[in-house]
Amino acid sequence: MNKTMKFAVAAVAAGMTAQAFAQVTFYEADGWRGRAFTANGQVRDLSRNGFNDRASSVVVERGQWEVCEDANFRGQCMILRKGSYETLGGMGLNNRISSVRPVKARDRYDNEAPPPLAQPSYEWRRRPSERIVEVPVSSVHAVVGAPEQRCWVERQQVNEPSRPNAGGVIAGALIGGILGHQVGGGTGRDIATAGGAVAGAAIGNNMANQNNSSSRDVRRCETVGNQKPEYWDVTYNYRGVEHRVQMSTPPGSTVAVNSKTGEPRM
Repeated sequence: MNKTMKFAVAAVAAGMTAQAFAQVTFYEADGWRGRAFTANGQVRDLSRNGFNDRASSVVVERGQWEVCEDANFRGQCMILRKGSYETLGGMGLNNRISSVRPVKARDRYDNEAPPPLAQPSYEWRRRPSERIVEVPVSSVHAVVGAPEQRCWVERQQVNEPSRPNAGGVIAGALIGGILGHQVGGGTGRDIATAGGAVAGAAIGNNMANQNNSSSRDVRRCETVGNQKPEYWDVTYNYRGVEHRVQMSTPPGSTVAVNSKTGEPRM
């Protein structure tokens, strides 16, 4: 066997070794929760496994993996090292992975994802081949946040203070006097004229003041109770032991737990 053939055989063997010892598990929700799918070798199209565009968090058990947004390792791809990736949102791959494959270990890749968590913290995640049982929920309490202040801006009419408008008063008095002069006769006509002048002056002054009104934005606030729960405090009993867990979404009538320890599995 010549040197070139030996190198080729060694490369193939190295690739087979990487695949044989590689393992990655994908979860359909952040924080290693929800339905899981484990791969020990390359998968060209995750739709055949019912997990296309579903992964939101990942645990790389062994080896290094390339994950791609399209089938057959096309589109945007990233390299994941051994560790726990709590979310794929920051990588732009949340619910977008369509193909995966193990890759040869290297010190550095140009398309490498940000470093995973130093220590796994996925106690709620469902492990591969783990036996899960459904346990009835005994109580649920929705925990809401503290009251919050809500503010808004609304348009309001404002009358600006001003001095009496002499022009408006005089014009109103003249109009009132003319109208009053046309009513009655003799002394009555004089009285009507004077009354009309006084009333006209008042009307003229009001009209002048109305012209000084304007509108402006006014900020108003009110304190209201927070109606949206921050989390749900869930209690269940398994084999005589009461367990409590906080969930970000309301639970159903049962909760999934580990058959041995009773720990919740999401």
